[in-house]
This record gives sequence, C-alpha cells and structure tokens, in this order.
Amino acid sequence: MIKIKAGTFKHVESELYAYHDTRKEIVRLKNEILYGTSSSDENVGGGRSNLPGDPTGKKATLMVTHSAVIQLELIVNSISEVYTQLPEEKQKLIRLKYWTKPQTLTWDGIARKLNVSTRQAQRWRDEIIREIAKKIGWR
Repeated sequence: MIKIKAGTFKHVESELYAYHDTRKEIVRLKNEILYGTSSSDENVGGGRSNLPGDPTGKKATLMVTHSAVIQLELIVNSISEVYTQLPEEKQKLIRLKYWTKPQTLTWDGIARKLNVSTRQAQRWRDEIIREIAKKIGWR
C-alpha cells in the first residue's frame, strides 16, 4: 500500500471535485492557442523577415509544449484512467461524492446508496485517491 502525504490527498480530492471544470479548461486553453488573437511578433522594430512563416507549425508546437495544458491533461487522463478501471460500485462512489452537485449526501448517505458501511466507502475512497496520485506521479 502506497502512503501519500495529507496535502497530496487533499489535492487529489480537489482535482476530483474539479474534474469536469478541468476538462473544460483544457478545451478553452487549446482553443485560445488555436484561435487566439494574440500575435507573437518576434521581429520587434525591424523590417519584414525574409523567412517564410509557419503559423500552423507554431500553433502545433505551442499546443504540445504548453505547460498548463500538459499538466491539466496529465491530471484529467490519470483520473479518467483510474475511473474507467474501477468496478461499477466504486465508480458510483466517485459520481456520488465528487461529481454530484450540489452535494447533499454525507458519508453515511453515500454508504447507504452503495449498500456498504461508511468505513468501507471511505476505504474505497482512500484506495482510489492513492491510485490517482500514483498515476499522476504525486506522493
């Protein structure tokens, strides 16, 4: 069993809560890169360049090297991969605890819906959080 720091545990939980918003943020950032109006003129104060421009190449390079996009995709892909490998009852735990808004259920309510004890539901959560942290590379 992998031991992770308390701060890491809370961070992974916050990423689970924000999973759908993070996916939207990735799309927004990619659209900003592709269709953004900001021009990165490297020829400040000079005349026209004699080199051919490659705006598509620049956008493609920026898309795959943009650090925020890379980090957000790592988080989203790790959560998605762990989630899809879970059995149905543990997927339901994730949906009930992290993806249901507004959250109206306590741990007791979530456990009742899953037909397990509260402690068992929390153990499942702990396992899932540790697995996501391991996939992301956090400790």
